[in-house]
Amino acid sequence: MDFTFTEEQQAAVEAARAVFADVAADGVPSPALTPGAVADDFDRPLWGRLAASDLLGLVLAEEHGGAGLDAIALCLVLREAARVLARVPLLEHCATAMAVQAHGSPELAAALLPGAGRGTLVLTAAAHGRSGHDPAELAVVPRRDGDAWILEGTQTAVPWAHGADWIAVPAHTGEGEAVLALVPRTAEGLALAEQVSTSGERLAELALDGVRVAATHLIETPGAWERLRQLLATGTCALALGLGENVLTMTSQYTAKREQFGFPVATFQAVAVQAADRYIDLRAMEVTLWQAAWRLDAATGGGGPLPSSGDVAVAKIWASEGVRRVVQTAQHLHGGFGADTDYPLHRYHAWAKQLELQLGPAAAHEEALGDLLAAHPLA
Repeated sequence: MDFTFTEEQQAAVEAARAVFADVAADGVPSPALTPGAVADDFDRPLWGRLAASDLLGLVLAEEHGGAGLDAIALCLVLREAARVLARVPLLEHCATAMAVQAHGSPELAAALLPGAGRGTLVLTAAAHGRSGHDPAELAVVPRRDGDAWILEGTQTAVPWAHGADWIAVPAHTGEGEAVLALVPRTAEGLALAEQVSTSGERLAELALDGVRVAATHLIETPGAWERLRQLLATGTCALALGLGENVLTMTSQYTAKREQFGFPVATFQAVAVQAADRYIDLRAMEVTLWQAAWRLDAATGGGGPLPSSGDVAVAKIWASEGVRRVVQTAQHLHGGFGADTDYPLHRYHAWAKQLELQLGPAAAHEEALGDLLAAHPLA
């Protein structure tokens, strides 16, 4: 497989690096030092800079003011965002916008996408179900009411919901395919209860009590929710990769200058072997990420012995296990210094744990992959 990125994708990376150059992980609020959520809202100034650099419209078509790029470009930018622990809903916003663009009605696209590209309207998605372990689409039940739909149910751990303008909510009638409803945060009957992530960010339990949704705001296209879920999972893998790469760089720099017995600890065989193992983890995370992102791109993804959900499952297994091992080794090789709250490593560790479990830990995706292999024999 050729992993060479296009000029447009590389330009997106350069633009992202320019925006994130002024973001320091040391300045990210620490969950170890802040009771409750680290902040009430995401980083609005950074969000504005992303909008000014046209990165929020990266995956939107030109007719909506975007650059018309794909899932790979989004993952490249997410990778850069995670290196500095950027506190913005970039993944959820862009993934939801892609779902609206691909499957939403013209009225819905016209209402949401121009503002989404400019950053004046923020999107997020409810993808964790009632408990974080059951399928998200089963947590909400829709029923028709004339020319509209009524939603009842609860979704947990909705990221950035308190600061979002619209929330994508999967739902299932019990028959056929799941549907995807775009619900304004201020809708009557919608309530948000505060939850806090492992990384200290403010999440929300989303309760829907007779929320009325216009038919034009409901996406009934088969596979729309599944594709959005896969894109969210793949984007999470990109975040884990960027975070892990920066943590390994921090570890390399620290062990190169930390001396014992008159020598840098990086020259000790035990240290070098552990660092090499983590480098291998990162390369495996990277190759499975680009395989999954490539399969999600309808224009180039092509076929395969398994549906694209198989590639996404493999990527998430490696991302969950790999990022955990990388931060654990980093803490070990840093010694007591790694736990110092004046040093940013503990922030990366908290974010890594959140990404490891987000949209399911490795075990959940191993089970899903096993089901796919049973349904699609390779021989």
